[in-house]
Amino acid sequence: MQNMKKQRLIRLLFSYALLIFMTTIIVYPLLWTVGASFNPGNSLVSTSIIPANPTLDHYKELFAGKDSLQYVQWYMNSLKISLFTMLGTIISVSFTAYAFSRFRFKGRKNALTLFLLLQMIPQFSALIALFVLAQILGMMNSHWLLILLYIGGLIPMNTYLMKGYMDSIPIDLDESARIDGASNTRIFLQIIMPLSKPMVAVVAMNGFTGPLGDFILSSTILRTPESYTLPIGLYNLVNEVMGASYTTFAAGAILISIPIALIFILLQKNFVSGLTAGGTKG
Repeated sequence: MQNMKKQRLIRLLFSYALLIFMTTIIVYPLLWTVGASFNPGNSLVSTSIIPANPTLDHYKELFAGKDSLQYVQWYMNSLKISLFTMLGTIISVSFTAYAFSRFRFKGRKNALTLFLLLQMIPQFSALIALFVLAQILGMMNSHWLLILLYIGGLIPMNTYLMKGYMDSIPIDLDESARIDGASNTRIFLQIIMPLSKPMVAVVAMNGFTGPLGDFILSSTILRTPESYTLPIGLYNLVNEVMGASYTTFAAGAILISIPIALIFILLQKNFVSGLTAGGTKG
């Protein structure tokens, strides 16, 4: 008994040590970014994690300085692209996942294999083709083209995630609904989708955060400052050799996390909800 208790204690201590280590790795850079955003000056050399003389000048510079209009425009552009990408991803992925999960049709396995292969191809490998496509369509600097490209890139991976989730929903629910005269559309909207809320939340989170962290694809399509997203605009703040402002960059980066945090809070309860809780009647 003593040996078992000792082993449990060792495992518990190891688990806590691992959790503390991982938390430190995640939180420490964030604390440095927050501290840098409140430090005076533009260099990171003299900054500290706890500023001796904290200031809000860098945040004021974003909204009241020479780049204020551009930063607000970048912020709105990013929110617009992220929200429409999220909505488009949810709609498209829900339909494709439902089709692959509930229907058996010719070419189904080949399509799933193709989706799997598409996940293995890096996005930047198609940059030249996407750039040429944007020029042919006359849609350079178009946010809508960028939204469509984001949605297309998110469909394969998220379809696999949602299909696996829908496969776990008992098909007896579909059959019972058909006996009562329900169509496939009604089954999809009133049975499958309500039970798939946890995975819909995951897909929504992926669709919203993806564009906010993308730089390569957006910088290929968007070429004028008025159409920039936050990653491109903030990169320009530190790209200049003589005029780089790392502390202002840190302030702008902190503000990016606000909409992500809000979306996560709104969707949080769906992340932990049961798989098909309440789906069957007693």
